[in-house]
Amino acid sequence: MSEPAANPAATSFPAPNISLPLGLDVLRTYSGVLVCLEIIFGGLVWILVASSNVPVPLLQGWVMFVSVTTFFLSSAYLTLLVTGLADRINTDWNFLDVFYHFLALLFYFAAFVLEAATTAASRGAHLIQLNGTGKFLCAASTQGTIFTVLSDHQYSINVAATIFAFGVTLCYGCSLAMGFKRWRM
Repeated sequence: MSEPAANPAATSFPAPNISLPLGLDVLRTYSGVLVCLEIIFGGLVWILVASSNVPVPLLQGWVMFVSVTTFFLSSAYLTLLVTGLADRINTDWNFLDVFYHFLALLFYFAAFVLEAATTAASRGAHLIQLNGTGKFLCAASTQGTIFTVLSDHQYSINVAATIFAFGVTLCYGCSLAMGFKRWRM
């Protein structure tokens, strides 16, 4: 008896190409640690911007979109690596790693700039409560064309969000550089 002919559709896809270890060993690599930092710092940006009540939705809406989206995408990527499911999906994971981190770096850099602009635009603006009446007076000395009014609490939260957004941007940049190196090998 002869063997049945191989199905050409089943053999036409290349084997998955991934140079990162799978399972918990991925957490022992620099790339795995950076993805964990991306998730942690991205989650902090999300929490901080949301806790400031998004006083400038036109600018901070993009920051929220980027932080929430990349938080879930990075979590899904890390889950695929840790569970070993990436080995079962036939694709070039090294290319997808570079492509994802390039887009995330581009989007997070824009989010960082917008968050920094929101924070910097409130410099010189102060809300002063009038004799406990619940009414506020806005005292401002504007130095530019963009002007936002943030309370001291909102300003502090936005400063922290700006710092963490910069940290996430650096993490995505380092992940992109290491992913590009792996992809070109």
